[in-house]
Amino acid sequence: MHATTLSFGNMHNHGDLLVRLFKARRQSFIVQNNWNLPETEGMEYDQYDTPASRWIAVHEGDRILAGIRLTPTTAKCGMYSYMIRDAQKGMLDTIPSNLLDFEAPVDPDVWESSRVFIAKDIPANIRNKVQRQLMMQLITAAREQGAKKLLGMVPAVWPRWIGRLGLRAEPAGPVMEMDGLKVQVAMMDLEENLH
Repeated sequence: MHATTLSFGNMHNHGDLLVRLFKARRQSFIVQNNWNLPETEGMEYDQYDTPASRWIAVHEGDRILAGIRLTPTTAKCGMYSYMIRDAQKGMLDTIPSNLLDFEAPVDPDVWESSRVFIAKDIPANIRNKVQRQLMMQLITAAREQGAKKLLGMVPAVWPRWIGRLGLRAEPAGPVMEMDGLKVQVAMMDLEENLH
């Protein structure tokens, strides 16, 4: 099992890994969750998949086991910045604007994690290992970009699974129901994790 951080600058070194990641995202978000998201050629994408972002793929052979997108809160592409901030500003119909307890930061020290998924068919006996690999690579990649904090919308069960991984985060907004799932924005201080 490997974890790879992809960017527009290095994706040519990893063959079709980014394409396979976007296809796995389509499987997770469009096929399984039935979300109405942009797709083309079997890949899911949105306005936040820009050169400012990084993508993490946990993979084994040709199979994508899990993935996540990492975007600086300073990102700007046309009228968009990053998903949590744009939702708070009322720009996204599918995410409530009251998702945060404070004004969404625009700070080079804070990055957003989004499009988090773990393949549905991962066996229970290796699911924790996949989650841990994904989170450790996320923290490493974020720190390499200079991030000191991560902000992300996660399933509301996050305190249970993040604690099992030996990590800590704080609630940053209310528990909300979206598409039948309970979710919440959480903030992770990277200086307190993965020493």
